[in-house]
Amino acid sequence: MLEVEVKYRLSDAASVIDQLPRLGADEAQAEQHADTYFRHPCRDFVATNEALRVRRINGQAHVTYKGPKLKLANAALKARKELEWPLGPNDQQGELMTDLLQELGFSAVATVCKTRLPFQFASDHADFPAMCVVVDQVQELGDFAEIECVLDDESSAAADIAGQRIEQLATLLGLTESVRPSYLSMLLAQ
Repeated sequence: MLEVEVKYRLSDAASVIDQLPRLGADEAQAEQHADTYFRHPCRDFVATNEALRVRRINGQAHVTYKGPKLKLANAALKARKELEWPLGPNDQQGELMTDLLQELGFSAVATVCKTRLPFQFASDHADFPAMCVVVDQVQELGDFAEIECVLDDESSAAADIAGQRIEQLATLLGLTESVRPSYLSMLLAQ
C-alpha cells in the first residue's frame, strides 16, 4: 500500500471542520494519539527518510513502518509505502513491543502527542473517493490538516493523480500553507 498525503498548517481549524461534512465527508470520533518514534541501531532513518513508531490510539497500540519517500514532481506531496498492524490484547499500550525494539538496539527518539479528528469520504464519492482528511491538534506545534489517499498502485503516476485530487480538495477547504516536515522533525527542531 502506498500512502500519499499533504500536510497543511491551519490558522482556523474550526472552518475546515465545518466544511468537510458539507463536502460529503463523514466525521469519526476524535482520537488521542501518542506516537513514539525509534532510531535504528545501524541505519540513519533521517538520511533514508524512513520511520518506525509505536502509535497508541485511545489506549490501543499499533506498530508502523514508513518506507522512504518517493520523488515526485509536486514537492509538497509525500508518498511512501506504509506497513501498519495492531498489537494484540496482551500489549495494548505497546510496552512489550517497545521492550523488544530496545532489546534489538532501537532507541526511542521522541513521542508526538496529538488529538486527531478524522473525516472519511466514501469509496463511491464522485470527487474524492476513499480520501481521508484528519485535523490534528499537536502538542507544542499547533493545528494541522492532513489530506491522504491510500493506493494499491504504488507507481509514481498513481501518486501524482492522487496528488491532483488532494490539491483540488485543499483548494475547496482554503488550505494554502503546505508543510513538508513530519511532526517529529518539527518537534525536534524546536
